[in-house]
Amino acid sequence: MHIVGARPNFMKAAPLVRALLPGGARQTLVHSGQHFDASMSDIFFDQLGIPAPDVNLAVGSGSHAQQTAEIMQRLEPVVLQRKPDLMVVYGDVNSTVAAAIVCSKLLVPIAHVEAGLRSFDRTMPEEINRLLTDQISDLLFTPSPDADENLKREGIAPEKIHMVGNIMIDTLVSLLPAAARSVPDDLPPRYILVTLHRPGNVDDEQFMQDILRTLEEISRKIPVIFPVHPRTRQRMAGLEGLHGGVVLMPPQSYLSFLALQQRARVVVTDSGGIQEETTFLGVPCLTVRENTERPVTVTAGSNILVGRDMNRLRSELEIILQTGGKPCSVPELWDGHTAERIAAIIGQSRRKHPAGAKNSRGTSG
Repeated sequence: MHIVGARPNFMKAAPLVRALLPGGARQTLVHSGQHFDASMSDIFFDQLGIPAPDVNLAVGSGSHAQQTAEIMQRLEPVVLQRKPDLMVVYGDVNSTVAAAIVCSKLLVPIAHVEAGLRSFDRTMPEEINRLLTDQISDLLFTPSPDADENLKREGIAPEKIHMVGNIMIDTLVSLLPAAARSVPDDLPPRYILVTLHRPGNVDDEQFMQDILRTLEEISRKIPVIFPVHPRTRQRMAGLEGLHGGVVLMPPQSYLSFLALQQRARVVVTDSGGIQEETTFLGVPCLTVRENTERPVTVTAGSNILVGRDMNRLRSELEIILQTGGKPCSVPELWDGHTAERIAAIIGQSRRKHPAGAKNSRGTSG
């Protein structure tokens, strides 16, 4: 059983669902409904080739506690009815920790794809989700060596940890040819691409005023394209007069956004996944955060943390426009074959604990 609930989950689940098919795995796809906007959810199933969900929990929005509790309540009877041999959870959203808690208490083994990432900032809800999920997972699939070290430092048994690479790159690699055909006709030859959605940024009205003014100032020199996440759009409702020459767009499909990233001169973001994608694409990335759970994108990749310092954002942007940005490389195992490695490990685990035998959690099946 796989559970997905937000845009990055879809991109991580799609290649693994496909990779498990040749082995004859019977798979159930559960959509929590955590992102219920069609432009941010349904379209990803169409473009990524994921089959329609077998179950949609339709939880919608709410506070972190409300959403997590609702997912747990609606997921538990599904797990009891379908009796999965393994629950696969992805990333760090509320669906991930909710499913992990439900399955841990029902003694269903858990595999965490993208385990071990740490920002070391516990004010971030995602950090709490990551920490809790990793502590109760049985198979921990990591994207980079730093994630392995984090898990070992937290007392996770080394035999549970498997460095497999970045599964989101699998989807990126497979869809690059299609993205090349999705370039808008009116795209300027040089532009900055912006995306912001993290609550710590968009819920701060003063910061949103500051960054919108900064982007408007930048747009006088080079076009700024800003696809606006639904959450960000709500927070900008009272700030409409501040974006000036910035081109505001509705949320983009994955293919369209990938095409925009690939051709951008610079990407300004607070998204973890986009830090990874720009590193693979070799596109300079300025991250509007004080920390990142993906430090490999800074040490090996094109990513620079600028925090919420608008002077730093301006100066780093000027350097990139003049020099082309810092040298970067693609991290180890970010090669488009991560899902195949995960599927092989899951297969090995199943052979050790076949259906009807006692598995590592002491349950049958």
